[in-house]
Amino acid sequence: MFESLTYKLQETFKRLRGKGKLTEKDVDEALREVRLALLEADVNFKVVKSFITSVKDKAIGQEVLSSLTPGQLVIKIVHNELINLMGGSQAKVNFAPHPPTVIMLVGLQGSGKTTTASKLANYLKGQGRKPLLVAADTQRPAAVKQLQVLGEGVGVPVFAMGERESPVKIARAAVSGASSRGCDVVIIDTAGRLHIDEELMAELADIKAAVNPHEILLVVDAMTGQDAVNVASSFNERLGLDGIILTKLDGDARGGAALSVKAVTGKPIKFVGVGEKASALEPFHPDRMASRILGMGDILSLIEKAEAAMDVREAKKLQERLGASDFNFEDFIVQLRQVRKMGPLDELISMIPGLGSSKALKGLKVDEKEFSRIEAIINSMTPAERRNPSIIDGSRRRRIAKGSGTKIQDVNALLKQFEQVRKLMKQAGAIERGARRGGLSLPFFR
Repeated sequence: MFESLTYKLQETFKRLRGKGKLTEKDVDEALREVRLALLEADVNFKVVKSFITSVKDKAIGQEVLSSLTPGQLVIKIVHNELINLMGGSQAKVNFAPHPPTVIMLVGLQGSGKTTTASKLANYLKGQGRKPLLVAADTQRPAAVKQLQVLGEGVGVPVFAMGERESPVKIARAAVSGASSRGCDVVIIDTAGRLHIDEELMAELADIKAAVNPHEILLVVDAMTGQDAVNVASSFNERLGLDGIILTKLDGDARGGAALSVKAVTGKPIKFVGVGEKASALEPFHPDRMASRILGMGDILSLIEKAEAAMDVREAKKLQERLGASDFNFEDFIVQLRQVRKMGPLDELISMIPGLGSSKALKGLKVDEKEFSRIEAIINSMTPAERRNPSIIDGSRRRRIAKGSGTKIQDVNALLKQFEQVRKLMKQAGAIERGARRGGLSLPFFR
């Protein structure tokens, strides 16, 4: 996401940083480039105009023009304005003081409401909540069945009464029976249409009146660009939204909707969908997103992903093996699987400061099939070979290649790469042991 915008902003600011002193003309030229980059990213033109005016007012002050590092100060101003543009701070779900909390998901057909409902349930379940999914979409064929399948996949119960029942009756019955089921959050998946019409809005208004939801969240497809913002405005006028969930943000390299929707509707983005997996729904953090847009990375999100994917027992075992300089293919494949759990590698790279905006990595698309190939090769090894790769001779390599459906060259390349990794691990282990003898402890190995 924001790949093109990030690159263009980085190039613009690189020229600013190269100047020892800034003039008003320098700022104007830079902001002209920023303006074009935002418009190309499909940011609403009124939002762009207001944004540029605000940045310019702050950037041409004496403090900036007379600063020893004026370029960095301009970048800081743009960073702060981006944060404000997207809402300032994280907007969280408003939970009811007395359960259950009722969350009503609305949106057009095809925006991803049903899959988002299951992802939201999965997220809240991970936060210690006990959600109940409600199949109130009786319009779209198989919508009820789809939600039941998705609910089963994330281990969340689904309330359904069939496609002939009134959505209002379904929603009311689900809310009244939630507590007896031991559920403290009710997520209502409502019907959508291909376009906004009176029938759709009347049905949603009836459900709202019947269950008085604590949160009405609009699910909107980020890839529709400015249409997403227009849809958000229409739903907000008719229903009164509490927040927005942007889906398919991982597939939108421009990201204009994310930068426009709060400014246009006044309603915050609360979650973003960043993939197809059940875990691919994340809380929206304006400050972190602004840092990623400017190529500063997003270390906090990277750490959270690592903590969620990391098996503490496996990590402790690996630490002990590092200390004994005994890293092998069994350890390697455990680490590989945990990294894959964190999400696409190109997305993880974008969170590392400096790498996400690197010209050399611009447009990087990591072939996820390569991970599967590596895993297949390791799985074709015997336990003895995984524990002691030095015994893998020519005949064993041919067998491993045949068993994994790869070429001998692939096996040779993996063994060579693994040996390089193992040397690094041994060096790291030696440094840690030396530090401990000196009374130190390196945080990385804790």
